[in-house]
Amino acid sequence: MNPVKVGVVGVGYLGKFHVEKYAALPEAQLVGIVDTDPEAVRDVSQRFNVPVFHDCKMLLDKVDAVSVVVPTELHHSIARQFLAGGVDVLLEKPITTTIREADDLIDIARSHKRILQIGHLERFNAAVVALDGVLKQPMFIESHRLAPFKDRGTDVDVILDIMIHDIDIILTIVNAPVRSIHAVGVPVISDEKNDIANVRLEFDTGCVANVTASRISAKEMRKIRVFQQDAYLSIDYAAQQADIYRKIDSDDDEFGPQITYEQVDIQQGDALQEEIKSFLDAVSCRSEPAVPGEAGRNALKVALEIMEQVEAKKADLRM
Repeated sequence: MNPVKVGVVGVGYLGKFHVEKYAALPEAQLVGIVDTDPEAVRDVSQRFNVPVFHDCKMLLDKVDAVSVVVPTELHHSIARQFLAGGVDVLLEKPITTTIREADDLIDIARSHKRILQIGHLERFNAAVVALDGVLKQPMFIESHRLAPFKDRGTDVDVILDIMIHDIDIILTIVNAPVRSIHAVGVPVISDEKNDIANVRLEFDTGCVANVTASRISAKEMRKIRVFQQDAYLSIDYAAQQADIYRKIDSDDDEFGPQITYEQVDIQQGDALQEEIKSFLDAVSCRSEPAVPGEAGRNALKVALEIMEQVEAKKADLRM
């Protein structure tokens, strides 16, 4: 099978890692990069010996697929251009800034028979992959995603910046409609965008998820705990580690039921590389991507509803 001709639009902090992965994969032929920052494209071009194009239109007819790794407000216009031009797209999260834009991209991809995959990276975390089939019918979920402040990503709210990773994972695990949302959030360093947020999601199944995200913490933490009928599971995304606690019945009346502990044997992986390999496979096989546009839309919808409630509470406090 011939390698997929690929390009990367946006070679900032995250985009350059996309370039690095494509350059190392035999499944891909890196054709070119695009960015408005001349210094960024020059450095990446020299490092990976890849041609530079100064406009997306110049790249359009040279590639089969692209990664779009640009500021969120540009996701719709750039991804749409490639999808409509017959190019498959791996689009960084969040899918877009509005549901209308997300629906438009999904419709364009469908009508042009193009692959649209959304970059919800934690789906490819080795710890999450290792628990496939184990996570089922959760009743309570608690998630913490905390990070020190960085200038990148502050074009959007912390909910769209980092919490959306956990929203996507939780929606995937629970696989049920959200019944209610209770959220708070505050800007601390950013002028208007929330830097800390907490939300309680209640689902039609009765499951409750408590989700906290902060981008002004002293230390980094990316953990999720899941409580279900047959087990308690703890996942550390950063360490790619998963622990399972299960109840086993005992015939011993004195001690009663026992708790077993298992640390899942996980082969450490590169989530971004696995995400890109999955995308290339979908492109080559013309198959449904692992994280289709609809999944990105679902996560965005919940994230926007959380943001709307946070802003409504702020407005009430100002009255």
